[in-house]
Amino acid sequence: MKIAFVANTSWNIYNFRKGLVHHFLAKGDEVLMLTPKDEYTGKVEAWGAKWIETPLDGTGINPIQDMKYLLLLKKVFKREKPDVALCYTIKANIYACLASRSTSIPVICNVSGLGTVFLVEGLTGKIAMALYRIAFRNAGFVFFQNEDDKNLFTSKIEVKKEKLGLLAGSGIDLSGFEYTAPHFSKRTKFLMISRLIIEKGVKEYAEAASFFVDNENVEFTLVGRLDESHSRSIAKNDLDDWINKGWINYLSHSDKIKELIKEHEVIVLPSYREGTPRTLLEGAAMGRALLASDVPGCKEVVIDGENGFLFKVKDAKSLVNKVKLYLSLRMEERTKLSIASRKLAEEKYDEKHIISSYQNVIQQMTSPT
Repeated sequence: MKIAFVANTSWNIYNFRKGLVHHFLAKGDEVLMLTPKDEYTGKVEAWGAKWIETPLDGTGINPIQDMKYLLLLKKVFKREKPDVALCYTIKANIYACLASRSTSIPVICNVSGLGTVFLVEGLTGKIAMALYRIAFRNAGFVFFQNEDDKNLFTSKIEVKKEKLGLLAGSGIDLSGFEYTAPHFSKRTKFLMISRLIIEKGVKEYAEAASFFVDNENVEFTLVGRLDESHSRSIAKNDLDDWINKGWINYLSHSDKIKELIKEHEVIVLPSYREGTPRTLLEGAAMGRALLASDVPGCKEVVIDGENGFLFKVKDAKSLVNKVKLYLSLRMEERTKLSIASRKLAEEKYDEKHIISSYQNVIQQMTSPT
C-alpha cells in the first residue's frame, strides 16, 4: 500500500506523526511525504519516506500561490496514485480534498484544532470557511481531537456522520516520553511551550508571570518562535519588554523538549482553544502537573484537581490564583498530581490507540466493496 502524508511542514510530520509513519514502514508500505522543504525534511527521509516537494505558505492568503499548490497536488496524486492521503493543517486538508475530486484519491483529514478561522472574524476566516464547505464534500473521513471541535465544525460545515471520528490528539510515544519524577526544589519552575500568537494566551502567561517577578522562588520560562509575519503574532516589542523586565526566561527554539520538561515542575497553557495540545500531552507523559485554560482541548487533558488545575480563559488573574494554589501544595500533594498525569497519558493518549484508529479507517476505505 502507498500512503501519502500531506502537511504544511516536514516539521509537522517529524514531531507529530513519527509513530504513524514508522507503523506503515514496518508493515512494508510505501510512505510519501508531500511538504515544503525545511530543516526536518531530511530527517523524515532518513526514516525511509519518499519526499515530494510541495511548496505551501501555511498562513498566507495569496490565491495565486494557493492555486499553484492545488494544481501541484493534483499532478502528484495522478502520478503517484497513493492508496490514501493523510492530511494535516488547514490548507493541506482543504486542497487535498479539492485535489481528490479529479483524482479519486481517498483523503483522511485531521482537524487538529479550529484555530483562528473559528476564533477570529474577518475576511480570511470567511474565505477559509467557504473553502471548507466546498472541499469537505470530498473528504473520505475527518478526525477531530475533541467533541467540542467536532460539534462546532459540523454546525457550520456539513460532513456526513459516518465520515466523522475522534482521536486523542496525535498520541504520545510513552517509551520516548518516559515518566521522570519532578525535582522538587525551593525554586518552582513553570514552562510554556507554544507558538507566539495571541490565541495561545502568551500575553496572559507573561502578565501572570509579572505578579511573581519579585519572588525568587518562582520562575517562568517561555519557549516558542516569534513569527511577526503571522497576522496574530504577538509584537516583538512586547516580548522584549517581558524579557527585559525579568518576567520570563525566553528560548526561541529547542530540540531538547524532553530535557526542558524534565527541568521544570509545571507545564502551563493559557490557550483560547485547542484540539489536543501536544505540549500538555508531553508534560503529562513525563509526569508533570498541568495548568491550562478551561477550554475545549485543554480540559480533556487537565482533570481539574487530579493532575493539575484549570483557570478562566483570557484571565491572567485566574492563572495567578492557580499558580498560588499549586505553590501552596505539600510535596506529597504535588507528587499525586505528577503520578495522575502519567496515568492519564497511559490510559488515554498512548499513540498505539491513534495508530489503530487510522489503520481501521484506512482498511474500511480501501477494502474492495
